[in-house]
Amino acid sequence: MPNLDFKWLGRIEFTEGLALQNELVEQRIAGEISDTVLLLEHEPVYTIGRTRDRSSLKLPDAELPHPVVEINRGGQATFHGPGQLVGYLILDLHHYGRDLHTYLRSVEEMLIRFLKTLDLDPGRREGLTGVWLENRKIASIGIGVRKWISMHGFGFNISADLSGYDSIIPCGISNVEMTSVVRESGDSQWTPQRVGEALQPFIEEELRMLQRNSETV
Repeated sequence: MPNLDFKWLGRIEFTEGLALQNELVEQRIAGEISDTVLLLEHEPVYTIGRTRDRSSLKLPDAELPHPVVEINRGGQATFHGPGQLVGYLILDLHHYGRDLHTYLRSVEEMLIRFLKTLDLDPGRREGLTGVWLENRKIASIGIGVRKWISMHGFGFNISADLSGYDSIIPCGISNVEMTSVVRESGDSQWTPQRVGEALQPFIEEELRMLQRNSETV
């Protein structure tokens, strides 16, 4: 597996994170850097894929409590903000099978395997991307790809403050209940940075498995 470089960025504006991703994608295409995982928090923001259907935003953009940014991932609106761990995976998918469906499932699996260590019972829901605990969604996932270099990744709710979701229909899924690591585990000591550190070996192992599987196809 290519070397994997983890970077903790702290809390940054979404536009700053997007600009950094675009820069790193170009560097990865050129072979100037290794596969990179950015772990961070964002200042409050709503993001939405490039779609005419904006029904997942409950209010006009100007009336929402936080700014809206259109980005090059699939899907409807989601929320990023303090207390959520965001993971941006800048990976050369030539090493991991060039199968976007399988890659999405692998990103889900990274989070599922970590949550199981907290004695939780996470899983998937048929036809819906993300990680769930029964009918409660704890992580949203969306990716973009340029010349088989991935960008974007996951938004993993860690803290119990989920009020940022109140003004949207998360990912366009009606009546979805959002949840968090702190709420589900009852352990208020979890923070995005602490989870990010704990998550790194699960990311490495899942990507290693994905590479091995791609080599045997």
